[in-house]
Amino acid sequence: MKTDQPTPRRQPSAPADSPASGGGVGTPAFSPLYQQIKALILQSLQAGEWKPGDLIPSEQELAARFKVSQGTVRKAIDELAADNLLVRRQGKGTFVATHHEQHVQYRFLRLHPDHGDRDAEGPATRDILACRRVRASAEVAAALQLRAGDSVVQVSRVLSFQGVPTILEDLWLPGAAFKGLTLEVLTAYAGPMYALFESQFGVRMVRAEERLKAVAASEAAAQRLQVAAGTPLLSVERLAYTYNGVPMELRRGLYRTDRHHYRNELG
Repeated sequence: MKTDQPTPRRQPSAPADSPASGGGVGTPAFSPLYQQIKALILQSLQAGEWKPGDLIPSEQELAARFKVSQGTVRKAIDELAADNLLVRRQGKGTFVATHHEQHVQYRFLRLHPDHGDRDAEGPATRDILACRRVRASAEVAAALQLRAGDSVVQVSRVLSFQGVPTILEDLWLPGAAFKGLTLEVLTAYAGPMYALFESQFGVRMVRAEERLKAVAASEAAAQRLQVAAGTPLLSVERLAYTYNGVPMELRRGLYRTDRHHYRNELG
């Protein structure tokens, strides 16, 4: 008789709070079975068993692999799809989400035009101002879980919409994970920056945290964004993570909001 317990055939191993793990000291925390299967699928994604854009095994195949019901697998996949880690395609199957897909390209950018929609506005044009290797300050190192003084890549750029400079941002990336990232590489790549990170460096940003506040434009920022010094801007600090909660990018941006607004859907 088939039991609804996960027993993976090889990697990935069972999650720490699953019945197969043996638990830990004290009373183990309960984890619903579909959450355990979700963790196992996530481990496979993290290990690179399925690459961005790949078709993953069917629900039936995954159910057989983990020795659980298809309903349990379906619920796990539903949550991973809701997290934008997997994408269901009617009649084709379930695929690993990729930043190359149009609906994922602006996943972390919440700036929308006041009139019309983002598609009608067209893609942003980029002006890469700098890309250099620097030593991480204490603040940057703490955010990226590095040591102060470790190598990081700092990128400065301006994003324009319909010819209007709209976002001025700096971002910092761990140097070890982004060896070979240069100004030439960034300038030559036409797609979204996160798609570049994914395809050429094997780093996929899967979630982000943001902090927002209103600031006045400095002289330098005003010049880059073509506004008067002191103009109100939206300051957005974003920390983006790859699988397993590893921080891989600190980004600080200044947004013009005279033609755009910041929109977030809550639910």
